[in-house]
Amino acid sequence: MAKYLVIVESPAKVKTIKKFLGPNYEVAASNGHVRDLPKSQMGIDVEHDYEPKYITIRGKGDILANLRKLVKKAEKVYLATDPDREGEAISWHLYEALKLSNKKVYRIAFNEITKNAVKDSLKNAREIDMDLVDAQQARRILDRMMGYKISPLLWAKVKRGLSAGRVQSVALRIICDREEEINAFIPEEYWTLDAQLKSKQEKNSLIAKFHGTEQGKLTINSEEELNKILDDLKGKPFEVADVKKGERVKKAPLPFTTSTLQQEASKVLNFSTQKTMRLAQQLYEGVDVKGLGTVGIITYLRTDSVRISEEAATHAREYISGQYGLKYAAEEMKESKSTKKVQDAHEAIRPTDITRTPFSMKESLGRDQFRLYQLIWKRFVASCMTSAVYETTSIRIQSGEYRFHVSASKILFDGFMSVYTNEDNEKEENNILLGSLEKGDLLENLGFEPKQHFTQPPAHYTEASLVRSLEELGIGRPSTYSPTITTIIARRYVIKENKNLYVSELGEVVNRIMKDAFPSLVDVDFTANLEALLDKVEEGVVAWKTVISNFYPDLDEAVQIAEKELAEVEIADEVSDESCDVCGRMMVVKYGPHGKFLACPGFPDCRFTKQYLEKAGIACPKCNKDIVIRKTKKGRRYYGCIDNPNCDFMVWQKPSEEKCELCGGIMLEKGNKLVCSDEQCGHIKERIVEKTVNK
Repeated sequence: MAKYLVIVESPAKVKTIKKFLGPNYEVAASNGHVRDLPKSQMGIDVEHDYEPKYITIRGKGDILANLRKLVKKAEKVYLATDPDREGEAISWHLYEALKLSNKKVYRIAFNEITKNAVKDSLKNAREIDMDLVDAQQARRILDRMMGYKISPLLWAKVKRGLSAGRVQSVALRIICDREEEINAFIPEEYWTLDAQLKSKQEKNSLIAKFHGTEQGKLTINSEEELNKILDDLKGKPFEVADVKKGERVKKAPLPFTTSTLQQEASKVLNFSTQKTMRLAQQLYEGVDVKGLGTVGIITYLRTDSVRISEEAATHAREYISGQYGLKYAAEEMKESKSTKKVQDAHEAIRPTDITRTPFSMKESLGRDQFRLYQLIWKRFVASCMTSAVYETTSIRIQSGEYRFHVSASKILFDGFMSVYTNEDNEKEENNILLGSLEKGDLLENLGFEPKQHFTQPPAHYTEASLVRSLEELGIGRPSTYSPTITTIIARRYVIKENKNLYVSELGEVVNRIMKDAFPSLVDVDFTANLEALLDKVEEGVVAWKTVISNFYPDLDEAVQIAEKELAEVEIADEVSDESCDVCGRMMVVKYGPHGKFLACPGFPDCRFTKQYLEKAGIACPKCNKDIVIRKTKKGRRYYGCIDNPNCDFMVWQKPSEEKCELCGGIMLEKGNKLVCSDEQCGHIKERIVEKTVNK
């Protein structure tokens, strides 16, 4: 019979950890939190020192009953929840709910689910860290206070179902502020001027960019200014005024943190933050590897530390030396320049075993699991490698009073780039051969290429850029980025289209109310300072109830004032172009648990509803009616005729407005190509994507 009980959070970990520990250990899962504040009330006694009222979460009664039976049989109980504030709080809630005060209870934590890490954690068992627990309690109670005091106000003034949150409200404000910047932006004209030049020594010509004069850089703001420069340059010789050669070092990237993983997975793999975290959780908890069974293949996924254990760094150096050569292995890890506090109990996100290459793991992983693991593996290996070295050449060219510049670089040593490159790295290399040019050489002018541009407004936020901003501003923590973004999209405050995040009318109204009635709560600096204060609670410097008692009275007063002074806001429903089949009114778009649907505005007199179908903006090639976006029962998107089942046209890829040049059929978008929907035709052409030019 097992003598020791280990309680973990996720059932996915049970099998893996039990395999490591053997027959003396029973492993069971709590399935996350077992206690929380009640949903029906705020659950905080503001009259009695802000004491929280915790109850068993609905559906967790049977889990707790089973755990109590296992506890009775065990000599020792090990609480092995996740290694962060929330995990520490779950351990404390288990301790209270299971009444473990008379038992031998130990807290263990491991950064990776491997045999060595789990066994080492047992050797380093400790007590529950109440400073960590209190920091999580303070965070939870602050969020609850805001939600339960402000959400009813939004229900009364705008519509039911809305919510406000400590982090989500600030995230919404950041997006709204960017939208205002974009709307207020006035484009400015500017011109660039390139000269195509050729030397006697080289077969190929080179493109030199206009820089300015001896006094410095000059911006060409109008066609008149451009024409004056061109007139001044007529008949003037082009002479090499200066040639500078040197070397430039590009340092290896740091390993992934939660934030940088979400950003890179969004940019490279087109994953949402939610999808990235879900897949990373699966890789952390364990996958079935042939010959090894279930094993965790990456370290803990919620971290803002770039630290790597000495053991992992040593293994990495040995692997890189063996696979790539000694000169590719970095002697020591770089440190992040960030001075903010990090959760340094964790390491950066890395593979648990560097010898498990993406290629060797491919058969054991799903497609998206493999792509994310490959990204993590390559980034970690690159972070332990030497810098890339470029040879640079910079040439200054003189023509009259004006200066043109041309520069080039080529890789002398690829270093980390032999494993890990991205778009920025690829842009670095420019193989124009300038080696034969010397000061005083005359160049033949083959012609000018002037181009008109207009400055572009700031880009709309994407999930990746929003995560980066939240991290830079010190708002939220690694575990909050994904749920925050998911919430503001689910509440329809923000609409996501082609990666970009756009504020909806509802989001604008909620943000305006929050800024007017609760300016400090949506102030970026206030929220960042509150995060820093929670860190002080974690360090044991500040009592958690002090934070709560300083926060609540101001919140309560602001809510009371807002209830009296805020006017009600009516959000008009979006009117569709579909008429009601019963009464003929134009139907409006409503939102339900399963997404959008069309409803008659005559409710409750007329209760007719119908499915909402988003139009693709293309006519059906068979019957000329609208093509709409539909989903299969499993949720896969496809494009079909609105007159289905009378018309059976459907395609899996997004239709293009362009028609096939050969047969006149619909062209489908497939990456950067357009492919004819008629397989017998098979015509393929490049897809033209408009690009903006930033000044």
